Amino acid sequence: MLKKVKTVEKLVDAGVIAVVRGKDKTEAIKAAHALIKGGIKGIEVTFTVPQADQIIAEIANHYKNDASVIVGAGTVLDIVTARIAIMAGASFIVSPAFDREIAELCNLYQVPYSPGCMTITEMQTALKSGVDIIKLFPGSAYGSDIIKAIKAPLPQANIMPTGGVSLENMAEWFNAGVVAVGVGGNLLKPAEVGDFDAVTKMAKQYIDKLKEIRKK
Repeated sequence: MLKKVKTVEKLVDAGVIAVVRGKDKTEAIKAAHALIKGGIKGIEVTFTVPQADQIIAEIANHYKNDASVIVGAGTVLDIVTARIAIMAGASFIVSPAFDREIAELCNLYQVPYSPGCMTITEMQTALKSGVDIIKLFPGSAYGSDIIKAIKAPLPQANIMPTGGVSLENMAEWFNAGVVAVGVGGNLLKPAEVGDFDAVTKMAKQYIDKLKEIRKK
């Protein structure tokens, strides 16, 4: 059980999980390096990127001696993709929706599974299946006020909102009680035009903000 617990702790420590998309393998790898350079330690490579398993393998191998960096797979829609990701070296699996087969496979390999849930019913089902961190998705549909409402019946739920999290509202989410946030769009926008230095700068802003929030 220890392996899974340690991975969950690393995800919580990372605080900001960067959702890496990209038009191709090269862009995604460059973006991941730029994010890590800026201080972001949690990297979620989505399976919407071509050759996602190769990207995961390359990044995980590159940072294998840095215990703080954690690389996982996102947009995992089925059990086959989940196993491919785990074999490639993904330390955690993220889905847009809950899938029991993926949950069972992840438990088998002691890999944390974070499915996208919107309702209390979905969250309860996910928790019963051994999910450690629930991805509130899309976060933009609710805003941070929803966390308090979820925590009333499910105080034990660890929640990570993804979608709609920005530098401006990040503090609101953490103050509401989330354990981490997933950030994609605005963080990686500069990568689309090949400006990876801007990605590093943006990553640094998110990490500075996280440190400021956690100091309080």
